[in-house]
Amino acid sequence: MSRIAGVFANLRAQGRAALIPFVEAYDPNRETSLALLRGMAENGADIIEIGVPFTDPMADGPTIQAAGRRALEAGASLAGVLGLVREFRAGNAHTPLVLMGYLNPILSYGVARFCADAATAGVDGLIVVDLPTEEADLLLPDAAKNELDVIRLIAPTTSDARLPLVLAGSSGFVYYVSITGITGTRTASAADLARDIPRIRAVTNLPIAVGFGVRTPEQAAVVAQYADAAIVASALIEKLCKSDVETVLKDVAALSAGIRGAGKAHAPTL
Repeated sequence: MSRIAGVFANLRAQGRAALIPFVEAYDPNRETSLALLRGMAENGADIIEIGVPFTDPMADGPTIQAAGRRALEAGASLAGVLGLVREFRAGNAHTPLVLMGYLNPILSYGVARFCADAATAGVDGLIVVDLPTEEADLLLPDAAKNELDVIRLIAPTTSDARLPLVLAGSSGFVYYVSITGITGTRTASAADLARDIPRIRAVTNLPIAVGFGVRTPEQAAVVAQYADAAIVASALIEKLCKSDVETVLKDVAALSAGIRGAGKAHAPTL
């Protein structure tokens, strides 16, 4: 069983959802992002999503775009991100790590080489934002060969007819982009989640994680009532810009507490 599958199986037995916080690698520098990774794992993160900085992050809002620029100025590269993962893994063999980024750096690195190096470094899953479903065979064979989960994005605009096609070959969990638009701009309501999550569950047994707009412990708790995980990104990056690592980690602990207090991570009967 993969680390990601193991976490969700354990949490299902506990009757709660997962917290997946986001770290932009090298923002504002390598040392800070490594401290965040280590600290998040110690403060309630069940899985950690690592942003791979890219020059044209078309799905990201202003907060993550700015984080990516700072990271690139600090010397971030795809090879550097894998090095960061290796250093984290030297002290943590259990927290799943998911890289979220764009296709161009992977193509430049070489898909087969990247998948092999990512697995060796200790990466568990990949989210490639701009990889079209129709071209997923660029990545899926090498990812499968190296036991990397390929996590697909589902949006509110994804039709019922297209859902099975998008999810074909995916593993780990489903990333539900709960709003239309870019990251960090607004939050899905409980009514939105009650409508959309069952539609996805009808076509997959994979856990469903909700992202793009979850900011507070209260919002994370709402997500936990309907889905299997809450992903928090922009709010943590904004806090880091205004304060320090310890303050961000306090927010992670609060988010974790909100989710733990939400109860069973499945939609109630409506």
